[in-house]
Amino acid sequence: MNSIPEDADISKMLEGAYFKDCFIGYIDDPNQTAMDVWLDLMKKTPQWVNALMSLRNLMVSFVGLKNLGTFGNVVLAKHGDDYLEGDRVGIFSVYLNKKYEVILEDKDKHLDVKVSLYLEPEGSRFKVHLTTVVHVKNRLGKFYMLFVAPMHKLIVPSSLSHLEKATR
Repeated sequence: MNSIPEDADISKMLEGAYFKDCFIGYIDDPNQTAMDVWLDLMKKTPQWVNALMSLRNLMVSFVGLKNLGTFGNVVLAKHGDDYLEGDRVGIFSVYLNKKYEVILEDKDKHLDVKVSLYLEPEGSRFKVHLTTVVHVKNRLGKFYMLFVAPMHKLIVPSSLSHLEKATR
């Protein structure tokens, strides 16, 4: 796991986290906001990831958890600056939308998830930190994370590997 940038707002949400990780990618376009980069990533979500989300939604319906939809469920006509706190963006809601960091969240009866996309200037490009922080609320949350954590470690690096292509 890469270190979580101390300047990122997500770093203030680590206390008591059951799960946390941070992966890094790069983009060459310094004119994009963090939300713009997030939206580009979601629009380019690999089909296998959306298929896994659909399978997840089917399986968790049997234990009363909500259907999140898929990552690619974003409004194509909406720009990053159009999103306000509480707006839905794919499977998440906007918690924070700043130029260099967007934090998205999902709260359920078993866990609270926050995902941050933080842009760090590095010369003529940006280092992109994609951080996930999970606080579990009960045993169901811990059980759920047994399955989600390993998949998460495959999905996030795969998405970031397409980052430069997605943001061009």
